[in-house]
Amino acid sequence: MCEGDGEGGASGSSGRQGSPSPLPIGAAIGASFRSVDLEDQGATRAVFEEILQKFGVPEVVILAHGVMSEKMSKTLRTSDSEWRRVMAINLDSTFTIVNILGAAMASARTGRVIIFSACLGRMSGPGNTGGLAPYRISKAGVNALVRNLAHETNSGSRGFLVDAICPNHTRTDMGGPDAPLSVEEGAETAVWLALRPFDPAVDKTGYLWERHEIIDW
Repeated sequence: MCEGDGEGGASGSSGRQGSPSPLPIGAAIGASFRSVDLEDQGATRAVFEEILQKFGVPEVVILAHGVMSEKMSKTLRTSDSEWRRVMAINLDSTFTIVNILGAAMASARTGRVIIFSACLGRMSGPGNTGGLAPYRISKAGVNALVRNLAHETNSGSRGFLVDAICPNHTRTDMGGPDAPLSVEEGAETAVWLALRPFDPAVDKTGYLWERHEIIDW
């Protein structure tokens, strides 16, 4: 998990067993980093409190971690352990990180939080056919967290923005090698949200975005 770059930014990724080591990534971008098991809420809180203390209030936080639930994990067939695993990584850790870094950003009246959600987290529109219950519901929870937090922080009028994105089907460990979009294409909307001009009288925050457009969820 990258802790920060030369300008003191911070970003996060899951430190699950079997995940690639952060060493090559950190070295390539000149970043220091920490590894943490995002299923462990206490450890996650400790690491991100350390990041905040060391680097100060970040300007941009992009959360792009997540795990898929088992293929047969329908609501009535999911075990307690599978439900808890997916919720802990996809939703609980998101809350914990935002609770730490987002609170500091909101108090400073500056900064942007962008969270990778998923189109499978939509409860309306295409793809709403059920199944993969822990994953779908965890991502719907991310969408709700973003919307609620935006309301709590006056929808960008105080300088703090929070949004979710659907990266679509991308060539990641989760999406597989045959997915139609590259990682760069999947991340493009997140980069745009991090850099876009924002006028609270005109522009919007607190939504789920796909290809620069707000989509219902």
